[in-house]
Amino acid sequence: MLIIENLTHVYGNGVRALDEVSLTIPRGMYGLLGPNGAGKSTLMRTIATLQAPTSGHIRFGDIDVLKTPELLRRTLGYLPQDFGVYPRVSAYDMLDHMAVLKGISGAKERKETVESLLNQVNLWGVRKKALAGFSGGMRQRFGIAQALIGDPRLIIVDEPTAGLDPEERNRFLNLLAEIGENVVVILSTHIVEDVSDLCPAMAIICDGRIVKQGAPNDLVTQLAGRVWRKTIDKTELEAAKATYQVISTRLLGGRTVIHILADSDPGAGFTAVEGGLEDVYFSTLSTTRRAA
Repeated sequence: MLIIENLTHVYGNGVRALDEVSLTIPRGMYGLLGPNGAGKSTLMRTIATLQAPTSGHIRFGDIDVLKTPELLRRTLGYLPQDFGVYPRVSAYDMLDHMAVLKGISGAKERKETVESLLNQVNLWGVRKKALAGFSGGMRQRFGIAQALIGDPRLIIVDEPTAGLDPEERNRFLNLLAEIGENVVVILSTHIVEDVSDLCPAMAIICDGRIVKQGAPNDLVTQLAGRVWRKTIDKTELEAAKATYQVISTRLLGGRTVIHILADSDPGAGFTAVEGGLEDVYFSTLSTTRRAA
């Protein structure tokens, strides 16, 4: 279990990227949702011991992460948002090199590890291909392979499906789901569907603060009877925003579909909708920003 307590990080320019973040993350898939600039990557880098926070505490099992970061690194797998590789090196040779860096020095053990991981992420058939020739999804699967070296107990993946086509996204999410059965996997993303498809627990971060957390189904249930929908002309959007708490808009067939948050029937042609995790996400951001 990963326990984060009162984690704060203030950059040198005064930007407060994390503001008293506290989370308890159990084994399995855990989703961290938030818009760009919300503090997700700062939090992931801090957990991964790549930067020290201004204040706060992190524990993973018996490990005090901030006091003994080297202990966490031995059991950590990390796929950052911008994962760089040597483009002209083959997948096999690059993974073999990374295994050496992770401390697997024996040739036999390293060979078994590399071959097993390439098979696990379905890249064995292209093991001799240069990484420059990989598609986005293949690069992400390679990124997971390197993150799995050494049988980590904590795996962090930061925006892993951004830019992937639907087929590659499904392959990647299936791989994550399989991995998440036995270890702690933190999925940091701004893509709501990734969390709703995979994660039994989640949190929403906005402006460096955790503004909502819980089980996705429970959070959706809390919105029951409060989400309303209407299709309007684009010219009516600004007036709607001035009158209602508009939580999302979507252009459909040249007209605009809006979802609003209201505790009772707003009338004016609105119809109640069941709502989903996307509504939870957008309503949370809307409420947080209105209160700021």
